[in-house]
Amino acid sequence: MGHREDLLEGAKKCLVEKGFVRTTARDIVSASGTNLASIGYHYGSKDALLAQAFIALMEEWGDVFQAGVTGEGGSLERFRQVWEGVVAQHEESGPAWAASIEVALSGDRLPALRALLAASQAEGRRGLVSMLTGIPEDRIDERQVRTLGAFYQALLNGLMIQWVFDPESAATAEELTEGMRRAAEAMMRPQGAEG
Repeated sequence: MGHREDLLEGAKKCLVEKGFVRTTARDIVSASGTNLASIGYHYGSKDALLAQAFIALMEEWGDVFQAGVTGEGGSLERFRQVWEGVVAQHEESGPAWAASIEVALSGDRLPALRALLAASQAEGRRGLVSMLTGIPEDRIDERQVRTLGAFYQALLNGLMIQWVFDPESAATAEELTEGMRRAAEAMMRPQGAEG
């Protein structure tokens, strides 16, 4: 591996161990075996490197929990399978999600990092739509990203906050799927009908 790849791996390790705020450029250099100048040369800044590391962690994590998903795109079975994968990975992904919550709650203290992560949201939403519907990412239009992708992202973020906050009471994949089924049934019920 070259310095660029070493830096990315070191930054991923630091994110998992220390989060965004506590990770210093020197931490990344120590974890990667590179030098301080390499960060600026390859990534422009420590924050840009950490944002890329976060995106890489999320992509790796997504690849793991979507492996073996076989249900028909858009089906409750596929929905359940994807969330089973998410829940099964909560311990491994928990530090990265805690780091993203840290950035979200940082207010104006990390504006550049927030902007970099916000810019990656559309890509994440597109991936979620593809994973849950089976539609290839290159065939997903912007309206699907802004609607279905945002909806799935809200579910994912909410579920991960539950797992970070209190794993004992967090929803299981089965409970989340049953909740989705019930919500869909309630929305499809004729107006004025009670359930």
